[in-house]
Amino acid sequence: MGLPRTLLRTAAVGSLSAALVTGGALGPAPAARAATGSVDFVDITGDGGTVLKANVVTPRGAGAGDRFPLLVLPTSWGLPQIQYLAQARRLADAGYVVVSYNVRGFWQSGGQIEVGGPRDVADASRVIDWALANTPADARHIGMAGVSYGAGISLLAAAHDERVGAVAALSGWADLIESIYSGRTQHSQAVALLNGTGTLTGRPGPELQQILADFFASRLEREEEMIAWGKKRSPATYVDRINANGTAVMLANAWGDTVFPPDQYTDFYEKLTVPKRLALRPGDHGTAELTGMFGLPNDVWTDTGRWFDHHLKGVDNGVDREAPVRLMPRSGGRYEGCPDWKSVAAADRKFDLSGTTTIRTNVNSGADGGIVLLSSVLDQIARTPAVASIPLLPRRWAAVWQSEKYGNPQRVRGAARLHTTVTATEESGTLVAYLYDVGPLGLGKLVSNAPYTFHGRTPGKPFGVDLELFSTAYDVPAGHRLALVVDTVDPLYIEHNPSGARLTFSSPANDPSYVSVPLREQ
Repeated sequence: MGLPRTLLRTAAVGSLSAALVTGGALGPAPAARAATGSVDFVDITGDGGTVLKANVVTPRGAGAGDRFPLLVLPTSWGLPQIQYLAQARRLADAGYVVVSYNVRGFWQSGGQIEVGGPRDVADASRVIDWALANTPADARHIGMAGVSYGAGISLLAAAHDERVGAVAALSGWADLIESIYSGRTQHSQAVALLNGTGTLTGRPGPELQQILADFFASRLEREEEMIAWGKKRSPATYVDRINANGTAVMLANAWGDTVFPPDQYTDFYEKLTVPKRLALRPGDHGTAELTGMFGLPNDVWTDTGRWFDHHLKGVDNGVDREAPVRLMPRSGGRYEGCPDWKSVAAADRKFDLSGTTTIRTNVNSGADGGIVLLSSVLDQIARTPAVASIPLLPRRWAAVWQSEKYGNPQRVRGAARLHTTVTATEESGTLVAYLYDVGPLGLGKLVSNAPYTFHGRTPGKPFGVDLELFSTAYDVPAGHRLALVVDTVDPLYIEHNPSGARLTFSSPANDPSYVSVPLREQ
């Protein structure tokens, strides 16, 4: 059943929550062409004839023969095409034709969920084709943007369609495997959240269902196929194409993103040779952009508009002269600018992990990375990260090392690195490393963490472990110390420790164990 045109116009300037309530009830397109200065809901034929539900917003007062830059916005995972209406109106008022479409497999769009597969990429090109044929869009100036799923599809489309001149990828992914399978460990809470929302709002295809079944069942015999599936859907795989196309790329993410951690973005950013920008802020998946989708002031969407104004409209707004890497520390304050990612930290400071420590597996020691979305949102809003009492952590289940007290604040910027030697009693196992900021009373605030899983190791034979923790920007106050904690169970991840297994951490004289912490100068 379709909605009356007056309600559609009202929804265009309404809140995102109202949009989500009504979005699933949208009926057939009322028109094949977007009317000037209006919001119209249309059907667009995607790859293979699949119908994609979309809305079109055009600048007011456009006359015959006028042409405007085109912005295409694929929706986020599980959200309908009216997700971006508030921003689409703002961008249209700034002189863009904006087409937002519901990606295949979700809501009333046809097809099945492909997770950035070839049909999703082809759909993006078909939407561009439709917009050029049915709106006053300028074929010479085309951009794409999106949050989360829409960000990943935008980057993939830019790699495969040279018409895309600029992209703003917000809270998205560049490497799908590094996002959900880093350290060879399944990020189970994040994928369960995606699986649940995908099942509720869309139609997962048989290939996706098989991948998810293999993922949650830890089928090692299918690991190579799962990795190949993910690499095919990773913009990082096609970075050379993006560079060859010359697409201007803006990347934005949150330090605490539990779905697409920031490191896979920073690695991708370093490989780009095109005009580029990287912005990292406190928060979790999609939370930094959320207020902008309600039409409220939002610096991420403001940056997005400036990025397109410069690269699609040629506006001299200074975005090309600003520091391309912009970081907001989790403790708040202003953005810090850097010329590149490598310059984020001036030096590394190590503290030793001396001695030999053995822990038992299969029990959560009380140190963990928090709860997907909730913990990092609390950190963003109230500056309250996940915490643990370091003195009370049971040493039977957790290995703990601490630095000396710091006389001056320590500005942690980037990814801390763990190097240690492990001896396991079983051939497979999982460990999770946590870096804490420890105050005078022993309360540790989580700075960063990362999982690590091994298979095929010889029981009783030592092996080296090098683990890069998730990047962050965190200020450790003077008088505090850093602590590294390692245990074997975290609700965020699937663990692979056989019952009764033990892990021993040692620091041989010829290969000492340490944590290297990246610091920025005061």
